[in-house]
Amino acid sequence: MNLDTPQLVAIAAALGWASGLRLYAVVFLTGLAGALGWVDLPAGLKVLEQPLLLWASGGMFALEFFADKIPGVDTVWDVVHTVVRIPAGAALAAGVFGSDEATWATAAALLGGTLAATSHIAKATTRAAANTLPEPFTNLGLSLFGDGAVPVMLWLSWAHPIALFVALGVALVVMVTLVWVFFRFLKALVARLAPRRQHVH
Repeated sequence: MNLDTPQLVAIAAALGWASGLRLYAVVFLTGLAGALGWVDLPAGLKVLEQPLLLWASGGMFALEFFADKIPGVDTVWDVVHTVVRIPAGAALAAGVFGSDEATWATAAALLGGTLAATSHIAKATTRAAANTLPEPFTNLGLSLFGDGAVPVMLWLSWAHPIALFVALGVALVVMVTLVWVFFRFLKALVARLAPRRQHVH
């Protein structure tokens, strides 16, 4: 499969954005698709097809799937992975172009890292706000939505890159809005709880 520049950019964007939500799912599903011959991965991503990496990413994918369903645990998982998802998203995006196209790879890394940061912050903020609710269904629903959004966006980047750009544009607007709304909510919640803690002491 000969991939033109717009499609390579779409793949890089999808890998970066999705890494901010489900890094291990991205690594495993992309590597598996390449290993099974469903897609012809660019040279910089061929390493994802290696059996050892597939087993490792598959195991972490399963662990993250369950950790993301447990209120509180999901927030801790997100905090720990702040230092992992963003650089990994940048590296995956850069791998789409490889070392032979240094300029494009650098641009892709910046794009991937930015998108990974945006989706990660939106996810972490939204889930932290959802964990303040007394019922578990909102949290579970958000987690399942993330499980479904990642493979859909990855598929769109390969099959329908224009649709990917449209979907990504909508997702970014929604995510930025969610970060703004829920950050204000969490800030107000902390401000309300602080006087109570001081009063207790």
